[in-house]
Order: sequence, then structure tokens, then C-alpha cells
Amino acid sequence: MTLERKTPDLHVRNAALPCRQEPTTISVSNGRIAGIYGDTDETEPFTETDDTTVLDANGALVASGFVDPHVHLDKAYIEPDLPPNESGTLAEAIESIHDRKANYALKDVRDRAVRAIEAHVRRGCTRIRTHVDVDTIGGLTPLEGVVAAREACAEIADVEIVAFPQEGILKDDGTATLLERALESGADLIGGMPDTERTAADRREHVDSCLDLAERYEVGVDMHVDESDDPSARSLEYLAAEVIDRGFDRPVTAGHTCALAAYDDPHAARVIELVDEAGLSVITNPPTNLLLQGRHDTHPKRRGITRVDELVDAGVTVAAGQDCLLDGFYPYGRASMLETALLTAHAAQLTTPNERRVAWELVTREAASILECEHGIEPGEPATFNVFSSDIGSRHEALRLGRPPRWVVHDGTVVAENRLESEVRR
Repeated sequence: MTLERKTPDLHVRNAALPCRQEPTTISVSNGRIAGIYGDTDETEPFTETDDTTVLDANGALVASGFVDPHVHLDKAYIEPDLPPNESGTLAEAIESIHDRKANYALKDVRDRAVRAIEAHVRRGCTRIRTHVDVDTIGGLTPLEGVVAAREACAEIADVEIVAFPQEGILKDDGTATLLERALESGADLIGGMPDTERTAADRREHVDSCLDLAERYEVGVDMHVDESDDPSARSLEYLAAEVIDRGFDRPVTAGHTCALAAYDDPHAARVIELVDEAGLSVITNPPTNLLLQGRHDTHPKRRGITRVDELVDAGVTVAAGQDCLLDGFYPYGRASMLETALLTAHAAQLTTPNERRVAWELVTREAASILECEHGIEPGEPATFNVFSSDIGSRHEALRLGRPPRWVVHDGTVVAENRLESEVRR
């Protein structure tokens, strides 16, 4: 498997596109799709030169690249260094990383983040939004390490950084100043985690502080909201109402929103209506929340994820994120958006043909919409797509089998090539 740029000119022959019934050739130039044509099209074939990279898809699916809208690169792969999370809860996970975070070194964070970015790229995901802890425990070292990793991987992936006050803003005195410094030092968005605060009033003030910073620095907001089984949690409701009342015009995303599933149905419907009115996007993170939430329920246990189906039906933009990779919160994770989509499909019971399309779009079109990046396989679009192995001719087969793409193309160049299973067996 390689992780490097090869050439700006590329042709993919014999591709199976979801929207076309015949084998298709995709021509790429200067990082964008120059044209698409099939055997029956009147379009003249594109000229190939000695410098053109030619890939034969051999009838395989070619689909737009995956997008991970929610991951924590600064924490990736630290689980072996942590005390075990014996309770399996979110609270213990947060506490367990304190000593490790206090002793972060820039190179340590950078190297782990590079490893995580490369793992995403190998599995067909080259656009990533990461939350990075900003607090008085680790200072700005996590941010500096991830910024360095982003620069090191700039040719194979696009990485957005959210300044994330996991330890609280009011509860962790000094974090408010650090968040400003983070936004001046490479962070692209402001994050938040109001549930960390001690009281309901403090949680509301936490949300207000995040929106104030976003307005001052003219950035978007991507906040961890109600990552809890508590049916009395109200941060999502407050965030949506505050966005409406302020006339806040920057993109706002609410991550996790697990408590929405614990509400009674009438209240959940009111909150979803408010979320839609506010124009909030929602990101669910089943890989982590299926394990962290509902730990202390008697049977039947809650699923630990938000109301994906009802949010989608209401017209809210919903995406799914990997969230964690072998850290104190989640001892698994392969940076696979196919796995993330499949876990979401199971947890949210997405089985009909239309629901399977929803599962796919949670990590493609909808996630790209949240990151505001171009997405699609059409002339003029960025050439960021995946070419699967020849036995995978549809999105459903890619989702079902979960194998990484044969070739990963980012901005018009091949950035990863995975050996076929038949080659590995030999």
C-alpha cells in the first residue's frame, strides 16, 4: 500500500458508476474530473499520453470518497498507555486520559495523528474533521501536534481542526483563553462540551461562550452535545434556540446527541423541530456510543445513538463519524467509514433499499455537506473518489463486504493502493 501522490492526469476505465448502466471512463486533469463517457456516448475518447496514469476498474464500483466528520486524532492509539476503563463509561474515559494528556509531546501527538490520517486514507477517506482537546491539562500541545500532522499529510488528505474544550470552559479555568489562542494557531472551528459543566446554568453559559467565540472569529461551531443517557439533558434544545435567537449565520453541528433517544416521543419531536428550524446538522457516532451509553441500563438497553431516522425524516443533515481510534473511550476502530456506516445501519435499523442509501450517504454526501466540501462524480467536481475491487459493483456490496478500495484518488491523484485479497492470499 502506497501513500503518495503520483500524477495529475488520470483515466479510470471500465468503471461502474451508480448512476450509469454501462461501463464508463472517467478522465481527470488538474485535480478535477474532466469528463465521463461510456461506449454509447458520442463524446470523443480523451487522449492518453505517456504521462497519463490509467486504472482499469474491471467493472468495479467507483464512488465518491468517504468523509469522516468527527474523529479525535490527538487521542488516537493511546489506549495501551492508559489505565483500563473498568466502568466502560464516558466519565471514566475522560478521567483516564488526564495523566497521558499532561505528558503529551508534540512529536508523539503528530506521529499518532499521521498514523490515524494514513489509516483513513488507506480505507478511502481523505477528508477529515478532527476535534482536538484544548484545556489546561494538555495546553496547546494536542493542537500543535495535529496541525503538524495535517501539514505532513497535506498531499493525501484535507483535515479540519475543531478546538475542543473537553474539560469544560467554566469548570476548567483558563480554557477560554486557550480556545482563543487555538483559533489563532490553526484551529478552523470552535467546539464545545457543555455537559462537562457542573450546573444547568453553566452548561448554558458554555454554549453561549462557544457561540460568542465563533461570532468573534467568524468560524463555524461543532459541539459535543448531550452525550448522555439522561432524559433531562437539554443542551441540544438550548443550542438550537440560541442559534435561532441570535440569528447566528455560521454553520453549527451537534455531535452525538445521545440523550435525544432517551426523551419521550413528544419532547423529542419538539426538539427535532427546533433543530431543523435552527439549521443544525447532527453527527452520530455509533462505534463509540454503542459501547459507552446504556452501560447501566437493565434490559432492554438503550442503543446509545441519536434518533437517526426521525432526524433524517425531518430533513436535518445527519452524518456518522468514527469518533475514536484505540483510545480510552473506544478500544477498537480501524478508521473505516464503511465500518462506521455499517454499524450505524445496524444500530439505526437501516435495511430497506432507501435506508441503505441513507447509511451510505451518512459517510459521503451528508458528511461532505457538513464539511462544506464538494462531493460527487461529475465533470468539474474534484477528483476525489474510490475505485473498488472488481467483485464490488455496487454501494450495497461495498457496505456489506467492508473491504478497502483498490485505489484511493484524492484531488486527481492516486494516494493509496491496496492489494487485492487474492494477492494477499498468495
